[in-house]
Amino acid sequence: MKTLPLAWRSYVALVVGSSAAVVAAVLGLNYVLDPYLIHQWQTPRMYQLRPQREKLSAWGKTYALARLRPQVVYLGNSRTELGLPADFPAFAKQQVFNAALSGASLSDAMGMARHAAYMGPVQTAVWGIDAPSFHLAVGNTDFNRELVADARWYGLRRTLLDLKRALSVDMTLDSLRILRGTYGSVCQSSLVFRGQRDDACINDRIHGWGGTQAAIAPRLDEFVRGDGPEADALAALDHSVQQLCNVRTRVRLYINPTHAMMLDALYWSGKWRAMEQWQVALTNWAAKMRGRQCDVRLFDFSGFNSVTTEAIPKASGQRGMQYYWETSHYRANVGRMILARLFASGDVPADFGVELLPQQMAQHLAALRAGREAFHQDHPIETAMARQAAAGARQP
Repeated sequence: MKTLPLAWRSYVALVVGSSAAVVAAVLGLNYVLDPYLIHQWQTPRMYQLRPQREKLSAWGKTYALARLRPQVVYLGNSRTELGLPADFPAFAKQQVFNAALSGASLSDAMGMARHAAYMGPVQTAVWGIDAPSFHLAVGNTDFNRELVADARWYGLRRTLLDLKRALSVDMTLDSLRILRGTYGSVCQSSLVFRGQRDDACINDRIHGWGGTQAAIAPRLDEFVRGDGPEADALAALDHSVQQLCNVRTRVRLYINPTHAMMLDALYWSGKWRAMEQWQVALTNWAAKMRGRQCDVRLFDFSGFNSVTTEAIPKASGQRGMQYYWETSHYRANVGRMILARLFASGDVPADFGVELLPQQMAQHLAALRAGREAFHQDHPIETAMARQAAAGARQP
């Protein structure tokens, strides 16, 4: 068998060695600078200002959950992520982490619940839901399910995943931006606030959209076009919550208080009946879970109340809103009211938040319908926008 000439062998060795050196350099650069904070917890890098858009937040949050092992976990989509603060007084003696993910579906929230429970023990799970995102498709495309802990060697597997991710082009480009000082310094990572988004990030994003009023129509369209509620999702939720119950976690589910015009858009788009049936099914399910000795309670903060019917800027003449960033996402002052109602700890408007119980559902749904009709009379501008969004959603 012929061997390569010495010159060729030297050339191959040089190419292979150079390639390995480049790969090692890129790997080392990205892993050390870690522009997306995929393996940072209580490090100086975590507290540095960053761009408004938070990339790969699922990576950072699953790592933080593994390190912090909180007793209280918040689950859900961006509404919970923006709205529920970790520094709630009733949890002062416990570790709290907001594990909600932007764009998350029910399936994504279930993945985070499974991960948190494995790292455990989780004593309390606070879980925000809404009809449009109540489905099993992947919502947050950055949430690689390999990030969910399910084996003894999670730490090693996670390190290998982080190293693999560190070889990506986008991570390399952002590492170079950090070195050049052009990466952006708008706001702090959600990790600094135990998983809740920094208000400065949201303000910058709202400004980029052209202000609160300009952000309303896109959020309405997004909400009314949601794929949920999906028929099979409740069975999946049952399995997920049962796993939490098995380790004695108390579970508090709540329907997000999106602005009333979001719920009204579901009505004008023909989705009201499906929403009602979903609430009834959830209520009956929660009652059955309690019959299994699971500490599960379900609350509805949506509908037409003193918080959700706040006038939008087009109607009030104000630049912003007291309770909402825009009509899809509520502020932390609303999140504190939610937590106060869920755990009977603090002052809450009397009409904000009701526990859903089977024997009271007929009355609850009748009140929703009456509130809707009153909203149409008292809020013509918001009603017109809701109807317009519904008409757009019906177009092919």
